[in-house]
Amino acid sequence: MTDADPFGSPDTDPSAPETYDEFAASRSDPGFTDWLRERAGDSWDDATAHRLTRELAADELADDVFGQYLVQDYAFVETLVGVFGHAVGTAPTMESKSELVSFLGVLTDDEDDYFLRAFDALDVPESVYADPKTTPTTRAFIDLLERAGGQGGYAETLAVLVPAEWVYLSWATDAADSADSPSRFYLSEWIDLHAVDDFAAFVGWLRTELDREGAAASPRRQRRLEQLFRRTVELEVAFFDEAYELAPSADSTDGSSQPGDGRW
Repeated sequence: MTDADPFGSPDTDPSAPETYDEFAASRSDPGFTDWLRERAGDSWDDATAHRLTRELAADELADDVFGQYLVQDYAFVETLVGVFGHAVGTAPTMESKSELVSFLGVLTDDEDDYFLRAFDALDVPESVYADPKTTPTTRAFIDLLERAGGQGGYAETLAVLVPAEWVYLSWATDAADSADSPSRFYLSEWIDLHAVDDFAAFVGWLRTELDREGAAASPRRQRRLEQLFRRTVELEVAFFDEAYELAPSADSTDGSSQPGDGRW
């Protein structure tokens, strides 16, 4: 990685301090991840209060949109598991390794069981979700995660994992606080998976790890971590957007489209 931004350049909040040192100088308890969130600018709000998550919480999300989204997310999970595995190898302590291994169990067991039940309920054929045609956004997301781990160290890996999980904790917590839970189990359980205390504790732990690693990094490396974090948030927004773009049109009557087909 170089000083140029190889991961994309989403807009930042012009009011956010340019460097972590500037951010820390004006606060009594500065968190590196708090600075990263500020630097993400409007993209953070776009990701955590997206139309898709709002419609999901209100039980108004169309099944074809959620099906498109879920197929792509399932394709993404395999890479996510690999990146968490890489983080296990580069984590500095046995305690850190243990925390990451525990979460890997959730991804490969609880979440995988949910995906399979949801696909069945949504009538998504195994041929679609087992070998999906990934979208440009999904491929960009996979590439970002692989390069962050492959070209960087523990801090770089955390810089993509933290926003990927923190965004979900944020929108799901808001959804869980709403008056009613969606009636469709695949919507309500998707919220529950990301709004439970164990997941909140894990995201808090991930942030603490990145707070420590980021604060100790050189200014040049802090810049790279910021680029990775911002790019991840930007891709989360695009990932949600794309589900609507790929869903079969509302006036389609031939029944030929399946989740995962879309334009590709």
